[in-house]
Amino acid sequence: MSFMKGLKCRECGKEYPKEALHVCELCFGPLEVNYEYEKIKEVLTRQTIEKRPPNMWRYKELLPLESDPSVGAQVGFTPLIRAHNLGNALGVRELYIKNDAVNYPTLSFKDRVVSVAISRARELGFKIIACASTGNLANSVAANSAACGMESYVFIPHDLEQTKIMGTLIYGATVVSIKGTYDEVNRLCSEIAGKYGWAFVNINIRPYYAEGSKTFGYEMIEQLGWRFPRHVVVPMAGGSLITKIWKSFNELQKIGLAKNLDSRIYGAQAAGCAPIVNAVKEGSELIRPVRPNTIAKSLAIGNPADGYYSAKVMRDSGGWGECVTDDEIISAMKLLAETEGIFAETAGGVTLGVTKKLIEQGRIPKDESIVVSITGNGLKTQEALYGKLNQVTVINARLAEFDDLVRANGKEYALKS
Repeated sequence: MSFMKGLKCRECGKEYPKEALHVCELCFGPLEVNYEYEKIKEVLTRQTIEKRPPNMWRYKELLPLESDPSVGAQVGFTPLIRAHNLGNALGVRELYIKNDAVNYPTLSFKDRVVSVAISRARELGFKIIACASTGNLANSVAANSAACGMESYVFIPHDLEQTKIMGTLIYGATVVSIKGTYDEVNRLCSEIAGKYGWAFVNINIRPYYAEGSKTFGYEMIEQLGWRFPRHVVVPMAGGSLITKIWKSFNELQKIGLAKNLDSRIYGAQAAGCAPIVNAVKEGSELIRPVRPNTIAKSLAIGNPADGYYSAKVMRDSGGWGECVTDDEIISAMKLLAETEGIFAETAGGVTLGVTKKLIEQGRIPKDESIVVSITGNGLKTQEALYGKLNQVTVINARLAEFDDLVRANGKEYALKS
């Protein structure tokens, strides 16, 4: 049973049917899915959710489908890890990592939004799936389209990481590389969507697509024992994820699954592409576009579609926005790997780097619960680490040479007598 009422403009409130629409015809505001929350409250309980399989569809009443998902049945319910070692390194008491670096099937949170988008597109009768992407979305659209036998077109900036390009081509998608930034890619895709009538997951299917991000927040709360964390740090590209995490928190409170919402939400960007953070720091509602220049290519969106709403979430929740340099991104990636054994992509380095900076600034207290959102796997952005790690030590197969190595490293070990 579906509890989706239809679409509603975020700005003027005008309501629309459950179709492939994404912009209000009256005020040109963005549309989002509206639900029958009172009816959901009657049927969705903690006990009901906990009895369901460990995937994102355990919250299906809060997702915009009219039938069971047709792709991505195994997506979600990724680990929430109590990060003791990292917490000690940062000097904080209660630190968690929500780790979508191990999400199924393409190792990023985009598998959540894509499984919803493709399932909804199929309900609406579309035959071809497409997207504009900075990498992770490309991987997920290609993989999930292949899994359900749909043709897919993926449009990317020309300078994307080769690992992510390969991770899209392997699924048989038609990949089109555009000589320009993501924002230029996105503009072209809007024209293509209008002319060809394809289902672009982050354009004409965007209202449904974006709802998949809410499951990141639902899981976080359930895994914390149905309580809200005090502080949550979220990476921002187009800005959708941070708004949907905040929406998920408010929905769980509205239907009574969690109480006493008092979370502060913080947005993280790279210094080389920080239009939303810039607006927050300036106290401005205007998001001024920038030209991206950062190793965090998955966050390199200079004109974020949900920038205004992302900044509003930070203001409304009492949070803040911060950015980090490319060197700080690498340092944070190494810190996370060395303390918790988690290899995050560059976006994860942005999130942890910003968390560290906010703690040092005193904006996030050291004695309150903190969740760091890791949204993609480091195997996808290995190029950023070239020349930044210790070199491999090469020796001959001789014990004496290993003994020399141990002594050179200043190590002492108890040897077998």
